Amino acid sequence: MTSPASTSSWFSGIVRTASGNPPSSAMPPAGGVTSAPVSLPDTPAAVSGKGGVVAPVATTGVGARRKQLQGTLFKYGPKSAQVAFRTGDFTRQVIFIGGLADGLLATDYLEPLSLALEVEKWSLVQPLLSSSYTGYGISSLEQDALELDQLIGYLINKDNSEGVILLGHSTGCQDIIHYMQTNFACSKAVSGVILQAPVSDREYRATLPETGEMIDLAAKMISAGRGMDLMPREANSDAPITAYRFHSLCAYMGDDDMFSSDLSEDQLKQRLGHMSTTQCLVIFSMADEYVPEYVDKKALVDRLCRALGDSEKVEIKWGNHALSNRVQEAVEVIVDFVKREGPKGWDDPWS
Repeated sequence: MTSPASTSSWFSGIVRTASGNPPSSAMPPAGGVTSAPVSLPDTPAAVSGKGGVVAPVATTGVGARRKQLQGTLFKYGPKSAQVAFRTGDFTRQVIFIGGLADGLLATDYLEPLSLALEVEKWSLVQPLLSSSYTGYGISSLEQDALELDQLIGYLINKDNSEGVILLGHSTGCQDIIHYMQTNFACSKAVSGVILQAPVSDREYRATLPETGEMIDLAAKMISAGRGMDLMPREANSDAPITAYRFHSLCAYMGDDDMFSSDLSEDQLKQRLGHMSTTQCLVIFSMADEYVPEYVDKKALVDRLCRALGDSEKVEIKWGNHALSNRVQEAVEVIVDFVKREGPKGWDDPWS
């Protein structure tokens, strides 16, 4: 259960004014017990980047993970889907935004990450959005951005947040890129961004035989004013999907097309260049199974980082898409960035 803060920051007052009605009260803590953190072996991480090798952090061993967390489940908005789970009761938060069909505990590194962040006095927040689980096909980047802003507003109002770091996985990276372009009031609370597995949905979907025909159908439906109508089941067997969302994910320069290897330097800068004013880390898995074999991964990550404003990068050798085979390295890299790029005080947006 969250307790009201004893003092309110100037930023909290701004958000209350801008947001109207405050979010709902927090719910009682959810169940689940975690084991106490234990130290990792003194083995260097198999990662490379501007910061070099990072020191191990306290976390659970791979064999000891129970995929259980103890924390607080709370509502941050009026919709039934708008709930979030927070571990740790601190005024600095890392917000995890998962990919398509993801929800709570979407990646194996989240449990050990939550324990490692608690050591550093940070909370991990895992929100459910309207697009979580099978909802992604009837949602959009714009809707996700609105709900992410509601969540950050809740953390400022209810938890007196000193600032947040956004951690995106897969398509969650697109959510963060889009959100940071909105200039919503609460986006000023973001002190840093981590993009883990920022890969192209379009390039992966292009490897599937039905995609070309379905893109043409989606384009025709959008032209006929039926963009919010559902596509045939064969377009996306995992979840219902609208013509707009299918086109956004699968078409060249669709709204979700941000990380494709065939985009020009100007196109990448157009999509990503606004991130140059935000501290950003790209974590790229060099064995990502969702990146087609013809893509030069090293060249792609270099181009993405330049377009992001010369962002920091870490390449994880042999890492898969969700880093389930490189959990320790993922936790070490994320915590190292959080410790370096956490909130350093607000810049008054109205001055």
